[in-house]
Amino acid sequence: MAVTDDRRSDATKDARRDGFMGWLDGVRSTRTGRLTLKIVVGVVGAALVIGGLLLVPLPGPGWLIVFAGLAVLATEFDWAHRLLQFAKRTVSAWTDWLKRQNWPVRILVTAATLALAAVIVWFMLKLSLGIDLVQQARLFLS
Repeated sequence: MAVTDDRRSDATKDARRDGFMGWLDGVRSTRTGRLTLKIVVGVVGAALVIGGLLLVPLPGPGWLIVFAGLAVLATEFDWAHRLLQFAKRTVSAWTDWLKRQNWPVRILVTAATLALAAVIVWFMLKLSLGIDLVQQARLFLS
């Protein structure tokens, strides 16, 4: 009898995780903990996704923040996990396609991306701060 009890306690020790994952398992072990964790993950993930989407038009890590938000949401929500996998496949396919192209196509894509970023920066500065970079450049050059 004592041998089976020892085996059971050893199996229980092996099943438990240590550190952060063990803490998460403890939180998920109750209904209130599961619901609270889903709410917290949902709010944090949604805030990251929305913040990242607001930053997408600007030069910087907008898409990286969106993907980070999806990764946070994917820890608790299956739909977010599927969406994140789709996004990874799409970005990987685009990157692989671009790598297979010759240099003129790569240069053209890079130039188009930089031109789009410049137009977005000009438009955002003109709308938000009232600064017209084209007009400022003309004044500077004349």
